[in-house]
Amino acid sequence: MVDLSKEIKAYALKNAIEFGKADASKILPKLFQHGLDKGDIKKVMPEIVKIVKEVNLISAKEREKIFLEYTGVIKEREEKEKGLQELKDGGKDSVFRAAPFPSGALHLGNAKTFLLNYLYAQKYKGKLLLVMDDTIGSAEKPIDPDAYGLIEDGFKWLGLEYAGKIIYKSDRLKIYYKYAEELIRKDKGYVCHCSQEELRKNREEGRECGCRILPKDIQAKRWKEMFNMGEGEGILRIKTDMMHPNPAFRDRVLFKISDREHPRVGKKYRVWPTLEMSWAIDDHLLGITHIIRGNDLMIESDMERYIWDIFKWKHPEIFHAGFVNIEGVSLHKSKSAKEVNSGEFIGWEDPRTWSIQSLKRRGIKAEAIVEFVKEIGLNKHDITVPIDNLYSINRKMIDPNAERYSFLVEPVKLTIKNMPDWKEVEIPVHPDSKKTRKTELKDIYISKKDFESFKGKEIRLLHLFNVKLGKTAEVTDIDNKDIPKINWASDFIDAKILMPDGTYISGIADSGVRGLKKGKVIQFERFAFVSFDGLKKDDGKESCEFWFAHK
Repeated sequence: MVDLSKEIKAYALKNAIEFGKADASKILPKLFQHGLDKGDIKKVMPEIVKIVKEVNLISAKEREKIFLEYTGVIKEREEKEKGLQELKDGGKDSVFRAAPFPSGALHLGNAKTFLLNYLYAQKYKGKLLLVMDDTIGSAEKPIDPDAYGLIEDGFKWLGLEYAGKIIYKSDRLKIYYKYAEELIRKDKGYVCHCSQEELRKNREEGRECGCRILPKDIQAKRWKEMFNMGEGEGILRIKTDMMHPNPAFRDRVLFKISDREHPRVGKKYRVWPTLEMSWAIDDHLLGITHIIRGNDLMIESDMERYIWDIFKWKHPEIFHAGFVNIEGVSLHKSKSAKEVNSGEFIGWEDPRTWSIQSLKRRGIKAEAIVEFVKEIGLNKHDITVPIDNLYSINRKMIDPNAERYSFLVEPVKLTIKNMPDWKEVEIPVHPDSKKTRKTELKDIYISKKDFESFKGKEIRLLHLFNVKLGKTAEVTDIDNKDIPKINWASDFIDAKILMPDGTYISGIADSGVRGLKKGKVIQFERFAFVSFDGLKKDDGKESCEFWFAHK
């Protein structure tokens, strides 16, 4: 196991500085980026817990002092293992491809692969092709007609520039048919009528089926007949070594029959290629030089190489990236598609989809997503990355321009016996700005939680004055700001915030939010950054809605 004690100490100190207390569960995911294997989790956890306890006993001032000694440790490891590592034969003539399957909107997971291809195309001053991988798919994972536009919008918003027009595989069926016929002429393809059970048994025993041994001219005839067969009656397979060490590689499917209607070409075609067949042809014909794809497609890559060798074509360089598990995020495009189509979700912008559209609506910047992916880089192994990494990047980008307002859950009205006779007050718009906004001062409300927590104690109403909380509050000071502070509201509007899990948090907000433009990101002080989603009217009563971005 890799010795990560220095990294653990560094991350524990950093976590404690940021949040007041280190949390062992927040340290573990970061270590996967520094060589930790999943099998070593049980071994390393006691060390994490031990170091976290030690760090939490250190004073805040001392933590910051010690952390300075460890920043180099983190930077050295992170710079070495993250980011855009060099690719073999990368250069200005490099051609990459982004190949989304249009079963739904892009989400944070699959957008990572497309962004990597784009970033490498930029790095080498090459070009990126956008290819809609819209072969027929499966009944369990069908093409969504709306996905074409959603994907295109996602690429545009993320700033992923691609060369030329979008290429649609559904327009290229005749090209695939041509090469299928060439494979048959080379005695490398055959039409099979065997059942799944027969195929499984033959694969296990390394035995050819009766369909495979028929001569080329018969195979060509059966191929033509396949276009009039029913679903499941015929499959075009490729001939491989029936003693190949991986049974799944033996005589894989190249074409199958489907009567499902295609969103773009209707029922014009019934015989559809598999992923490895269509890509083996297109990667050659489109001049792709570098392929970046997931580790889950390794056998497809091997099959592509096998087909390239049959045609004596040059191999593009293939790079397999490990799976990135984003801690705190559930990424299931097929499941989200069902919930969008059923009406359970409000659409692909629903925060529970984690789609690019939903992140945009929440106030996550496109530049933050790009930087997030760039920091992950081309990871060769499966890793876990906290969603807080994205939030941290986004926070740095939006914080300087995010105006501050108050939001209160379960507001409680204060009775203040010696309230100053102020009709309005000026409140700073941002701690780093001299700009202020005026708010009318009427009855003052604070949250029930703050009232119960500080009852009987002196507290400062943020940007206002100090009071001693009780059944009747009493103003104690106006200028002394060196005491605990809480939020308050006077001139307010009903507000609710849509959270990432689809639930709402209701309360009241400063009435100044009425003047915000839709999509404006602000900070509800001591709560979170949120995106303004607009004013609502229900039975004539006005309220406003926000979407939660992050803390």
